[in-house]
Amino acid sequence: MNKGYRLYKGTWIFKQDPNREKELSRKDADELLSQGGLMVRNTYNFDCSEETNFWYVIKDSFGGMEELSSKMRNQVKKCFKTMRFARLSPKDLKENGYSVFVEASKSYKVESVPPTREEFNTRIDNAEENEFWGCFEIETDKLVAFSMNAVTNESCEYRTMKAIPAYQKQYAYYGLIYGMNRYYLEERKLKYVNDGGRSITNHSNIQPFLIDKFNFRKAYCQLRIVYKPWFGVVIKVLFPFRMFIKHPRASAILRQEAWARGLEE
Repeated sequence: MNKGYRLYKGTWIFKQDPNREKELSRKDADELLSQGGLMVRNTYNFDCSEETNFWYVIKDSFGGMEELSSKMRNQVKKCFKTMRFARLSPKDLKENGYSVFVEASKSYKVESVPPTREEFNTRIDNAEENEFWGCFEIETDKLVAFSMNAVTNESCEYRTMKAIPAYQKQYAYYGLIYGMNRYYLEERKLKYVNDGGRSITNHSNIQPFLIDKFNFRKAYCQLRIVYKPWFGVVIKVLFPFRMFIKHPRASAILRQEAWARGLEE
């Protein structure tokens, strides 16, 4: 039954196009949990008209340079003068992407421990992401940013994007995102690209950045969380004290539970 879901950090998450996910029965959720994990994140009624506490950050049209502000147009064009963009093979990413990942992790507001090189290579070997993109400095041909994308029937999720902080000042992300938007929306004609669901950790500012700079938008949906029975008891006990809990992972899980209950925090 789990062919439509993937287990990520203890949570079952739908791995196909978000617009295809339906409301799960308790029986189906329990069947997933019997195979591992602590919870199931079930989102449904994708892109509804009601403003809810959970959403996907999506872009479903491409307007070229004309849709950007004059400042953004200048920044993207400036990037194109010093950077080039190309698809990467898994081998290319393993050889050149690890240092980018490590440098990017140092810039997060929330402390993040990067994987070891072996863990990084293993992740790429086993990745559900099936298309990789890189941003290269033209003068040195150095990889300075990359994106690991999960392309499905109708959409593309920019699932993992990393950039060396120093090159963000040269607008590496700007050119990379613009180029991928153009490729997937204009050339491939996918229904939409997205940066996944609302972040529960806020370890980077990528989602607000995409909305503010590249005209991504919030596709609202319903959120339901189903827990393993014993873990559900833990959540119920801790929930009233969530404002006092400082552990990043626990705080994020409780924040998500608040959203599922319709509370904005």
